[in-house]
Amino acid sequence: MSTMKIKKGDTVKVIAGKDKDKEGKVVSVDRKNGRVIVEGINIVTKHAKPSAANQNGGIIQKEAPMDISNVMYVHKGKVTRIGFKIENDKKVRFAKTTGEVID
Repeated sequence: MSTMKIKKGDTVKVIAGKDKDKEGKVVSVDRKNGRVIVEGINIVTKHAKPSAANQNGGIIQKEAPMDISNVMYVHKGKVTRIGFKIENDKKVRFAKTTGEVID
């Protein structure tokens, strides 16, 4: 798979699925499977048995991974595609709409 354009800590907007048009911060990125977990988005209900870590068990709500193609990077309040360029012998990400370097 090519380089991931979305990184942990980025603010993204969901562009497809049940949570379309919601924004959140990326909690983790799974490079191997091309999936991301976004804070407060794609919440699923999980039934847990009682265990040592969870004494009572019960119903737990947590964020599930979603495909990276269903999110877009948010730069200054607007969604944008991300590109790469070499600046001062260093590869940097930049916003395609404005041309500004992200990091």
